[in-house]
Amino acid sequence: MSDSVQNLIAEPEDKGTRIDKYLSQELEDVSRSRIQKLLDDGDITVDDKCVKSNYKLNGTEHITITIPELIVPQILPENIPLNIIYEDDDVILIDKPKGMVVHPAAGHYTGTVVNALMYHCRDNLSGINGVMRPGIVHRIDMNTTGVIVACKNDKAHNDIAAQLAVHSITRKYYCIVHNRFKEEEGTVDAPIGRNPKDRKMMAVDRKNGKHAVTHYRVLENFDKYSFIECQLETGRTHQIRVHMASIGHPILGDDVYCHARSGYKLQGQTLHAGVLGFIHPSTGEYMEFKAPLPGYFEKLLKDLRNGGSN
Repeated sequence: MSDSVQNLIAEPEDKGTRIDKYLSQELEDVSRSRIQKLLDDGDITVDDKCVKSNYKLNGTEHITITIPELIVPQILPENIPLNIIYEDDDVILIDKPKGMVVHPAAGHYTGTVVNALMYHCRDNLSGINGVMRPGIVHRIDMNTTGVIVACKNDKAHNDIAAQLAVHSITRKYYCIVHNRFKEEEGTVDAPIGRNPKDRKMMAVDRKNGKHAVTHYRVLENFDKYSFIECQLETGRTHQIRVHMASIGHPILGDDVYCHARSGYKLQGQTLHAGVLGFIHPSTGEYMEFKAPLPGYFEKLLKDLRNGGSN
């Protein structure tokens, strides 16, 4: 591998736009903070000259972006205990705790589910998603708890991935959201895409977003909150978090999509992947697995049932 070089030509309608903002819109896979660092390091030039992040385009420039090859550290097995729900020669299902990252990425190369799986399964993990994500066919956010499946061979991986692609896998999540519901159930059918103002966030985007559907059912209404079950029809990044926020019911503890105040001290969103069901890749039988609500979640529900409304 070598450095990646891209060339762009600013258009008249880009006049007056900051270079870092312009590039964050043009380079979807590169964060604005990294763009700013590339500018600082002289890896981005405008008409063959280095500029600062606050440079404003005049709408005619030739821009050259050189992205140095990333040096990825070796991913090593780690003896991290896993809460295994089920395991056979094809799949392994675990109950992921809060705060644990599923696969290595920038800033998280150790302590992940993958590091633990590499130790537990040795060489028995599918290789389709490469050295950074062996065995991983789907993921849940770091602060989301609950059941996920990993595959031990490529045949199982392809089979589970195909079921995910046609949305035939059962995925039920449980969450506590702000505000009471008037209806007992409903569906949010709203496309999701990158937030144009912050590429690290997702947002409902009816023009450019991807099809996304979440079905929800109210399990309990409290004074200021509701306990609900969400069933995914699709599986977009941050789907439940974005959809619930979009209808005025952001998830309690969500430090990205929820701006409502809460007296509870939480580590991220109260979102739990409670049920995962699929056709087993070898037996052809439907299997369904459940992960109980974590202790902190049960404690919150108990407090809300007792009249807590912080």
